[in-house]
Amino acid sequence: MRRTLELDPHLPLLPALLRNEPSFLFRRVADRQRTVLCVGEQEQLSAAPVSNGPGVSDWCTLAIRYEWLQPDGSEAPALTDVPNIRWTRPRWVIDRHEGRVLLHVHPEAGVDPLDLAHQLSVGIEEHVGALPSDWQLTTDRTAYITRAERLLQHIQRGDIYEVNFCTERSAHWPDLDPFAAFLRLLRRSDAPFAAFHRQDDRFVLCASPERFLAFDNDRVVGEPMKGTRPRSDDPAVDERLRLDLMHDPKERSENIMALDVMRHDLSRIAAPASVVVGEICAVRSYPRVHQLVSTVSARMATGLRVDEVVRAAFPMASMTGAPKERAMGLILAAEDGPRGPFSGTLGFFAPDGTADLNVVIRALVFDRRSGRVSLRTGSALTAQCDPAAEWEECQVKARSVLDALVHA
Repeated sequence: MRRTLELDPHLPLLPALLRNEPSFLFRRVADRQRTVLCVGEQEQLSAAPVSNGPGVSDWCTLAIRYEWLQPDGSEAPALTDVPNIRWTRPRWVIDRHEGRVLLHVHPEAGVDPLDLAHQLSVGIEEHVGALPSDWQLTTDRTAYITRAERLLQHIQRGDIYEVNFCTERSAHWPDLDPFAAFLRLLRRSDAPFAAFHRQDDRFVLCASPERFLAFDNDRVVGEPMKGTRPRSDDPAVDERLRLDLMHDPKERSENIMALDVMRHDLSRIAAPASVVVGEICAVRSYPRVHQLVSTVSARMATGLRVDEVVRAAFPMASMTGAPKERAMGLILAAEDGPRGPFSGTLGFFAPDGTADLNVVIRALVFDRRSGRVSLRTGSALTAQCDPAAEWEECQVKARSVLDALVHA
C-alpha cells in the first residue's frame, strides 16, 4: 500500500525537483477540477495492473504513440528506441482534486514522504526564451493541397467518408526550457486536458482541448472533437465565430462521423444496450479557439480490462477518419513521416476507479539532445471541404500554440 499524506493546497503546480527526474507525467482534467502528477518509474508494466473490479489496483500511467496499432489492428514494431506503448507504475503521485492535494508514495520508492513533501514547496521558475523564427514546414502549402485533393478523390470514389490529414513544422530551439514553456502554455491556453510528459531527454508539451477516454469504474466516456474556429477579442465577432461553427454543415458532418466511429468502437466492449450518445456538436470555447465536441458513453462488459477498452478505441476516431482502417492506410501514404506522440494519448489510471486519457494535439515535441522541436497540426477532409481552407485551419491551430508561448 502507498503511504498517503495531505499537502498544502497552495503548493506550486510543478515543483522544481522535477528538473532532476528522468520521467514523469502531468495531466490536467479540468471538468473534474483535477490535476495528477505521476513521477518516476517504480516499475514498467506490460498492461494495466489488475484489480478485482473493472479498474486498476495501483496508480499507473499510459503513453501511446500513434503508430502503436496498424490498420489491421495488429501491433506495429517501434520505429525508434521509444516504445509505441508504455505502461508504468510511478514512484510517487500528487493528486489535486476539488481543493485537496494528496501525495501517494510507493512503499519501495526509497523516498521519505515527509521529506518529499517539504521539497515540493519550491516551484519552477518561468523563463521560456525567444521563440525561433526559422520554423520549417515538412509539407508546404502546395504539397498539402495536392495530397488533400488526392485524398478527396478517395472520398469521391466512396473509399472513405472522412480522413484526418496532418502536417508538421519544426525548428532548432536548443535553449528551450520545457518546464517554463509548459507552464506558460498551460496558463495562456487553459487547455482542459493538458499534459506534460518526460522520458529522459524527450518532452511532450501538450495543450490539448480533447479527451480520448475517461473511466469511472465500469463507465467509459469518449469525447470526439472536430471543428475549430479562432477566438476574437471583439465580443460581437467572437459570438459570430461561435455561431458559425455551431451551424456549419461541414463541421457538423465531420464531428458526427467521428462520433459514429467512436460509438462503434465502444460498442465492441460495452455491456448490452449501454452505449449512449450525450451531447452532439456542442461548442466549447477556450482562450484561443472554439471547438465542436460530441459525447458518447458506455458501460464496460463484465470481465473486460481497461487496457482492452483502450485497444478497442485506439487510435481515436477524430484523428483517423471513417472507415477508420482504410483512413489509417491512406494517412500512412499521404503524410511525411510518422506522427509519433502526436495523435497518441497520455493519461493516468487511479486505484479509485477513475482514469483520464487525452488526445495529444496542440503539442510541442522536444528532444533536448538535438534541440529539435516539432509541432503537428491537422484537419478533417470530407466531400464538402476546400483544401485551401483546411490548410488555413492547420495554421490557426499551430498559431494557437505558438502565440500562447510568446503572446505574439
